[in-house]
Amino acid sequence: MKQSQMLIPTLKENPADAEIKSHQLLVRAGYIRQIASGVYSFLPLGRRVLRKVEDIVREEMDKAGAHELMMSALQPAELWKESGRWNTYGSELMRLHDRHEREFALGATHEEVITSLVRDSIKSYKRLPLMVYQIQNKFRDEKRPRFGLLRGREFLMKDAYSFNESFESLDESYDQMFRAYSNVFSRCGLDFRAVIADSGQMGGKDTHEFMVLSEVGEDVIAYSDTSDYAANIEMAPVVMTYESSDETEKELEKTATPDQRTMQEVADYLGHGLAEGLKSIMFKVDEQFVMVVTRGDHEVNDIKLKNFYDADIVELASEEDTRQLLGTGFGSLGPVNVPEDVEVVADYAVEKLANVTCGANEEGYHYVNVNPGRDFKVKAYTDLRFIEEGDPSPDGQGNIKFARGIEVGHVFKLGTFYAENMNATYLDDQGKSQTMVMGSYGIGVSRTLAAIVEQYHDERGITWPSHIAPYQVHVLSLNPKKEEQKELADELYEQLQSTGIEVLYDDRKERAGVKFADSDLFGIPLRITVGKRAGEGIVEVKERQSGKQDELEQTAVIDFVRQWFSKE
Repeated sequence: MKQSQMLIPTLKENPADAEIKSHQLLVRAGYIRQIASGVYSFLPLGRRVLRKVEDIVREEMDKAGAHELMMSALQPAELWKESGRWNTYGSELMRLHDRHEREFALGATHEEVITSLVRDSIKSYKRLPLMVYQIQNKFRDEKRPRFGLLRGREFLMKDAYSFNESFESLDESYDQMFRAYSNVFSRCGLDFRAVIADSGQMGGKDTHEFMVLSEVGEDVIAYSDTSDYAANIEMAPVVMTYESSDETEKELEKTATPDQRTMQEVADYLGHGLAEGLKSIMFKVDEQFVMVVTRGDHEVNDIKLKNFYDADIVELASEEDTRQLLGTGFGSLGPVNVPEDVEVVADYAVEKLANVTCGANEEGYHYVNVNPGRDFKVKAYTDLRFIEEGDPSPDGQGNIKFARGIEVGHVFKLGTFYAENMNATYLDDQGKSQTMVMGSYGIGVSRTLAAIVEQYHDERGITWPSHIAPYQVHVLSLNPKKEEQKELADELYEQLQSTGIEVLYDDRKERAGVKFADSDLFGIPLRITVGKRAGEGIVEVKERQSGKQDELEQTAVIDFVRQWFSKE
């Protein structure tokens, strides 16, 4: 394709709102343009890369036995109400009304739609297992869209669904998809990890996220330094063994702590470490108020709290609710003498403490010499804190380290959650009605494109893996006004195209410096420059990633390009 005929608007400077490299470079190189906050158009170069990622996804989905379909992005609220998610999915679901005031949602995901389709179409065990997928735009009303394609309000996603007659069959489908996902991200050239994750609003229990390692990732991965264990930090269990304190219990005392609100301020004021204080945080778990107590140097993990209660919604209690229940604000909360309608749950580490400090539920006062069991009762001790670097790995091998990751894929064992709520059943080989067992599998296609750029770039621009790049070869005619350069560049362009090589031909009447800068930005694997030695039939070939360059005769170019890509 001739560059003079294409829409590729490049920029010299980074956009003001672009914080990370993928956002900066994809905009500067003319791959994407923002239409509104979190909403982007893919320009010709971007669409070509996106299509190549889609092709890899399709090939691996087909190999796994899934069949492609296309479902409506506009979904009636009735389906979401059947599953029970209309009121629990949250504010990210884009909701709207038609002219008849009928409620709809723009598809954030398609569990409800596919369940309704399959329940109306599949009646016998003979048609199971079934796996289907689609690649389609999704919509989520992100509160704070940021990082370009990594957190948008409209994005391209591959979502797949399996319907099985048993949990054993679901395990097989899940394993097939797990392998397919590993193949997809390996073929995209990504350094990634599959980590144990939380199912969130999707339902189900067993789930893994596929994380691309990157410093700009919004998720933290906890991994073992000696094994292949890896989990999202929200899901990594703490397996520490805590020893009971050998201190003699002292008499409980209330002491003034004026203007000391944070754990650190109170600890400094009273002259002890954070670990000698109790952190007490009020949550609303569905309709129940719960006080979570951890050691002062630990952080409360609300996902573990949600899973402990098997709750739909977990949120911090408001300051108003806290004052109404306990008579004080956040800075003075503690588990001593809490009302009966407030449940107290505590992390395992709390049970072994003695003579510690906690809020007195009175502004400006704290208790000292607090002893669990004697001074306050706990409904249950459980794992309620975030794992920390240096903690033992949950698999018993090594210690935990942290890395940041970009989530590009997620696989779920949904079980019977949707099938039960939406009455998706089949007749087994005995003629008895059984509930279908489901799995759900998503890949963020546009997120994957951005994640590739995060791992493949340098100070000059993008450095695409060869099979992902929009074109294989970039031909530059440095001075098209000179006939010998134009003729040689035209000939190479035609020869490369005729042999099936994807070529972008920079035939623009621009300065050489502009062409080189744009070529570096684009990140096309091989650049062929037709310049001063065109009259001799000599061109320069340069590898984008390594920077290695050679001079070749025109007659050797085709063989060189073929051999180069055969090695990739």
